[in-house]
Amino acid sequence: MKNTLAGTKTGKSESAKYFQDNPEARKKKDAYNKAYHDTPERKKYRVRLNKRNREEGTYGNKDDKDMSHTKSGSLVKEIQSANRGRNGKDGKSTKK
Repeated sequence: MKNTLAGTKTGKSESAKYFQDNPEARKKKDAYNKAYHDTPERKKYRVRLNKRNREEGTYGNKDDKDMSHTKSGSLVKEIQSANRGRNGKDGKSTKK
């Protein structure tokens, strides 16, 4: 499901505001992200998560659950907003 708010002026974070006001910076960021997510490592990462989501029955059913990596490397079921919103202080991981 596509984020209907993407690219609109409703973003509240500092980075969202910055990229709204600086389209060239957004283009540069998008180009970097496209190249980064096209690497074999990222594809393998997504394949593993999608496969596990299918096995757990959470893939595509809109139950607001994701498979989340833990510090030990295992996968656990977790609410999407908690999993995707975990950035960590100073770029450090705050994995479970």
